[in-house]
Amino acid sequence: MIIWLASYPKSGNTWLRFYIISLLMGKQTNLNLNHLKAIMNYPHSTQFEDLVSDLFNFDEIAKNWITSQNKINSNKNLRFFKTHNMLGKFKGNLFTNSENTLGSIYIVRDPRNVVTSVKNHYSLSNYEEATKFIFNENQVLALSDRQKDLYLKSKKFPLTQFVGSWKTHYLSWKNMKKNYLLVRYEDLVESPKNEFTKIADFVGNLLKLKFTEDQIDNAISLSSFDKLEKMEKEHGFTESTIDKKGNRNKFFFLGPKNDWRKILDKSISSEIEKKFEKEMKELKYF
Repeated sequence: MIIWLASYPKSGNTWLRFYIISLLMGKQTNLNLNHLKAIMNYPHSTQFEDLVSDLFNFDEIAKNWITSQNKINSNKNLRFFKTHNMLGKFKGNLFTNSENTLGSIYIVRDPRNVVTSVKNHYSLSNYEEATKFIFNENQVLALSDRQKDLYLKSKKFPLTQFVGSWKTHYLSWKNMKKNYLLVRYEDLVESPKNEFTKIADFVGNLLKLKFTEDQIDNAISLSSFDKLEKMEKEHGFTESTIDKKGNRNKFFFLGPKNDWRKILDKSISSEIEKKFEKEMKELKYF
């Protein structure tokens, strides 16, 4: 069965993945960013190879979400998947179901900081464009033509995901009633020991493992933003996006140093607060 690591784009999912991998493997190997492949993206081309005729046809992918997960889970193994896809239905097709899902960790981030990271990651022209991205109820993540050319040679690439707006995405995963853990990115930054221990306990319960305090401390250290940033600088990172000039964007951009108060114009932050007021208050963002 699947344990989902879900989030809206640029909310800390990669940090969460590396922490879990560090928790499970940190004492056994010299970890680097390549180990993130141990927790695959979903949906991914390798999961749909024999199910659809066109891997770039999102309707075909959505129709086969459950079929692909049934196939993945046929060996009864437990596995983690990263996803930015909304929970729920697309044209009547369920993204997942209780038969395929063991649990989920949802990491949420203040949308005023999400918008600054989205601008960098997707090479958007300005913060107005980035704000439209997180407001768009029909927002999808899809490969650019340049990325398609790069990935098609290997036949291994992430497939289109329907993410919607920041608000709709958060509310969709909030409907996951089975073994659901909500994590705020900001709490991971401000209280790492407390929050990462919660994650370790949650994962341990699902996997029927007991992590020691030493394992948790070691995993927190191994997955620090500074170390991840250093790994990317020294060896690159295949999940970083490519800008309009063909250069790779820095994936670990600002991290905990990302402070909307110092970056966004008041008009933009106010617009975000007005648009997502109920959810932001619920999450204690103001």
